[in-house]
Amino acid sequence: MLSQVLLVSAPGKVILHGEHSVVHGKVALAVALNLRTFLRLQPHNSGKVSLRLPNIGIQQTWDVARLQLLDTSFLEQGDLTEQVEKLKEVAGFSKDSTNHDCLAVPAFLYLYLTICRSQRTLPSLDIAVWSELPTGAGLGSSAAYSVCLAAALLTACEEIPNPLKDGEATGRWTEENLELINKWAFQGERVIHGNPSGVDNAVSTWGGALRYQQGKIAPLKRTHTFLCSGCTVPGPQAIKMDLDIVLGSRNRPAQATERQRGGCHHEGVPVEQGQSPRKILLVNTKVPRSTKALVASVRNRMLKFPEIIAPLLASMDAISLECERVLGEMAAAPALEHYLVLEELIDMNQHHLNALGVGHASLDQLCQVTTAHGLHSKLTGAGGGGCGITLLRPDLERPEVEDTKQALTSCGFDCWETSIGAPGVFVHMAASLDASVQQALGDLR
Repeated sequence: MLSQVLLVSAPGKVILHGEHSVVHGKVALAVALNLRTFLRLQPHNSGKVSLRLPNIGIQQTWDVARLQLLDTSFLEQGDLTEQVEKLKEVAGFSKDSTNHDCLAVPAFLYLYLTICRSQRTLPSLDIAVWSELPTGAGLGSSAAYSVCLAAALLTACEEIPNPLKDGEATGRWTEENLELINKWAFQGERVIHGNPSGVDNAVSTWGGALRYQQGKIAPLKRTHTFLCSGCTVPGPQAIKMDLDIVLGSRNRPAQATERQRGGCHHEGVPVEQGQSPRKILLVNTKVPRSTKALVASVRNRMLKFPEIIAPLLASMDAISLECERVLGEMAAAPALEHYLVLEELIDMNQHHLNALGVGHASLDQLCQVTTAHGLHSKLTGAGGGGCGITLLRPDLERPEVEDTKQALTSCGFDCWETSIGAPGVFVHMAASLDASVQQALGDLR
């Protein structure tokens, strides 16, 4: 059992193209979002295990001895619903609790009890998790949480080695270890969501960009230049990349952090010179929506107007494939013309999504505001409110971006300037984290 503090982070995700059409067998493109979830794991000898989730106001502590006496055979048998109900009981929640955020606690208990049982006794731990991602917005916050938990617990229990080397700001696990992290993170997602696709945890584990179709997940080829940080990040086994590039070797040219270039505040993420991150505005309309209801409404429209909706879905599939092709070209030699094509694809897909009936007045307003500033936006996720994304071309002047953000904020929306194609899960040295992250996570000694 490791004795030192572990600091881990993992990204959220957005869907570039393929919302709703993916339910009908078409291609969806998902990219890692450089709004991250951060975890601090502190081993100790208090005989307690505690979980602190400041974003959702949860703090709980359990006696390790009591958890050690639990009959955990239910975690290996029975259906998922029964497992979740028993985990809720261990967590001290009532069976009729309907707060979805509270499922973060049973997910933690599941991963703690199953991963840590390889130890002679369950370990005493303090775990704090803080996120830049809003919950319930379709941005993969639960997957980033599950990935952080899986990576930290597997490392603390020495099921996988700590990849952080002396003198390095961050460390990435090997491909084999990332596979194991992803496997366990998916189990955490099952506790929270029941029947997840596996896309969110895969994006959060490997970062970069993935394509998803009919249950098959694959990395986009050569997406390594489409990264927030400019560093290359290994994807699932189809992509093998040099970890010196991922982490920044001492033998490589001098590097600067994106914070120093006026970008994100994750100081430990290196940026290769000569590369520029792909920036977006992420906008949360704060309008609640039901993914289940919206998916059902599209299915009903398909049954009612099959000759109209089927071509729409085929066109949305073609948009995803064209976007994939353009991103492949950008990996080799990015040009402004590529951004203009991406903007056209964004406009077409947004119109298609409106035709499917998953638009909303708030999303229309978002598109109108950004159009007035010469930018292009679409919804991301289920629609019906929720979030939208706006592509920021590299030729934009700073005042244009700030004016757009101000206009969106004036509409009552939350707005983040961030980037996509971010690196996946990694471990940090404490000094590499921004002061605001350190403060949120607490004592990092």
